[in-house]
Amino acid sequence: MTTTAARHVLTGTGPTLGPTVGRVLDAHRGGRLTPTETIAQTLDLVDARGADGTWITVVDRADALARTAALEAETSARDLPLYGVPFAVKDSIDIAGWPTTLACPAYAYTATETAPVVQRLLDAGAVLVGKTNLDQFATGLNGTRTPYPVPRSVYGGDLISGGSSSGSALAVALGQVPFAVATDTAGSGRVPPALNGVLGFKPSRGLISTVGLVPACRSLDCLSLIGTDVADLAVVFDVVVGEDHRDPWSRPRVRDATPAAELVVGLPDVDELEFFGDEPMAAAHRAGRAQIEQRFATTTPALAPFTQAGELLYSGPWVAERLVEFGDFLDRHPGAVVPVVEQIIRGGGRFSAADVFRAQYRLAELKGVVARAFSTMDVLVLPTIGTTFSVPEVLADPIATNTVLGQYTHFANLLDLCAVAVPAGLTADGRPASLMVLGPALSDDKVLAVAARIASTD
Repeated sequence: MTTTAARHVLTGTGPTLGPTVGRVLDAHRGGRLTPTETIAQTLDLVDARGADGTWITVVDRADALARTAALEAETSARDLPLYGVPFAVKDSIDIAGWPTTLACPAYAYTATETAPVVQRLLDAGAVLVGKTNLDQFATGLNGTRTPYPVPRSVYGGDLISGGSSSGSALAVALGQVPFAVATDTAGSGRVPPALNGVLGFKPSRGLISTVGLVPACRSLDCLSLIGTDVADLAVVFDVVVGEDHRDPWSRPRVRDATPAAELVVGLPDVDELEFFGDEPMAAAHRAGRAQIEQRFATTTPALAPFTQAGELLYSGPWVAERLVEFGDFLDRHPGAVVPVVEQIIRGGGRFSAADVFRAQYRLAELKGVVARAFSTMDVLVLPTIGTTFSVPEVLADPIATNTVLGQYTHFANLLDLCAVAVPAGLTADGRPASLMVLGPALSDDKVLAVAARIASTD
């Protein structure tokens, strides 16, 4: 497939970066700004945009102001790690008293408990702004599979926002919140940040509890974080990480303070990389790659084992996990689901038990090859996306374009990797480029350290 994105006239200005978590905290603790003033400004920004496809449910202003007033009245709250910092949550994650819709009004229910990831943020002093739009049932990487307004990238030109965590990425890229909670099964927490010029961090599976998340693929789902600053991601990660006996994939974090400059970066041979005919994107990646070669010791691993694992995700039996979760709903509510989403979910029914075991055996083989590759490198750096698409292009060919978007992201959770998507400048025609830092499970500190060094202008 060749991209036509380069022929679109870009009309956006790119991300509007608001204050970082650190700056918000400094302003609140220093008395230059109150949490009440911050949340009021945030809600004004949200109101000014209107129904642009970012939000599904926004907090009632009076409730938000009551929350900040209570924080300000408690003297000790100033010491909380996220005192008065506004944040967004993807609408597949439960918050008590709020609707969870998964971008499907017929599926919506009012949650009775708050997911641990959100409760930890609230306990740390953060202020909830609302729940964000997504590809329905978290099925898609493009952002167009929603009955709500279809969001667009902040770069304009009808470029897709990416998905499924479209609204979470936009809330950050529009400067409305300094960070957002998203999810990542096939790249949902990395592709939207890449298409909107911000950061997306997918921690190792099991470090952030998935209790309270409506699963897409229960064995692969991760909670993810979107922000504009690596230091912000690290601060928020410290708040939300934690073992949870209710999550069967939960495991403890492993700390690693190795300086980024001492880490070895894997860069596959550029001839192995696929940009789908998008030469401006290829050129932007080569420029980012050259900077990495100047800053790090590098090695040249084979890319094939990674992409071969990625091919198992939607062409293999893992898609049946979505049928387990949503199949009964589809049967009871004909016509309630976006057609392409229903097509993908129902496609899970074609796999047999024998198919599951064959795929598991093949994945185990590839995991062994990948583990040996990581014995010669600390992290792997790839493009986050190989090309971009416009909304009309995705609507015209929804399956093929979505597969292209996941070229470099589909394999991460299957191979039990962690990853950070890092903005890497623009193509010659003004579209966003992004680098993705991947590491083996529990090397989260290493991928964050490398991402910070890549993002640094020093």
